[in-house]
Amino acid sequence: MLYIIGLGLGDEKDITLRGLEAVKKCQKVYVEAYTSLLSFGLSSDGLSTLEKLYGKPVTLADRETVEEKIDDVLLEAREADVAFLVVGDPFGATTHTDLVVRAKKLEVDVKVIHNASVMNAIGVCGLQLYRYGETVSIPFFTETWRPDSFYEKIQRNRKLGLHTLCLLDIRVKEPSLESLCRGKKQYEPPRYMTIKTAIEQLLEVEQIRGESAYNEDTSCVGLARLGSEDQMVVAGSMKQLLLVDFGSPLHCLVIVGETHPVEEEMLGFYTLGEK
Repeated sequence: MLYIIGLGLGDEKDITLRGLEAVKKCQKVYVEAYTSLLSFGLSSDGLSTLEKLYGKPVTLADRETVEEKIDDVLLEAREADVAFLVVGDPFGATTHTDLVVRAKKLEVDVKVIHNASVMNAIGVCGLQLYRYGETVSIPFFTETWRPDSFYEKIQRNRKLGLHTLCLLDIRVKEPSLESLCRGKKQYEPPRYMTIKTAIEQLLEVEQIRGESAYNEDTSCVGLARLGSEDQMVVAGSMKQLLLVDFGSPLHCLVIVGETHPVEEEMLGFYTLGEK
């Protein structure tokens, strides 16, 4: 059996009881480490924190393992119980849907154990979950690559009066272009997009497109370390949030659509200049 187990958003204690019971009976435990981030990280110290709780070794599954060598993990699951741990919920990233499909093709039994993810925890800001439109991802711009496909989706959501959850880029174990050209992979340091960078890029795209999907006065909510003890939630205009230091990752951003009075009351608790 392959168990795909959500770890939640905070620390090692956010795993569910059902998830913990499954981990403890598995012969092999992997933790995926590139689509999200636990509060304590997944360095050697972070892994030892998990190993102490689970009472067994934990193997880090980096991007290469998940994208290129996952069949080895799946073949292990044909012979034994294997746990594949995912920060947040197992289906918070398309990578893990692909994992289930590949497991099924190899006739590996799969059991999924759910947990909290950004997709539901975002409700903490007071904007009602059923009033969100399509979620978008904001990638890091480079000198030669500045994709803006998220713009039409935000524009469509706002025309419908819906809120937009913007997931911000995470780049972990990314090979540098120079090293790929040389034929020997060398990896860039991990990068996690900040709310400031996301807003700067959003405004740059608006300036180029000029279709008034949003502007610097558009109401937004910035959230950092969602689900952790030190989570941060601040509401304000784009230009106001540019000046806020949200601290360490992970960050996400909500572009606010039309609001209900109850949403406005809750949002007021987080709005700059209000109490």
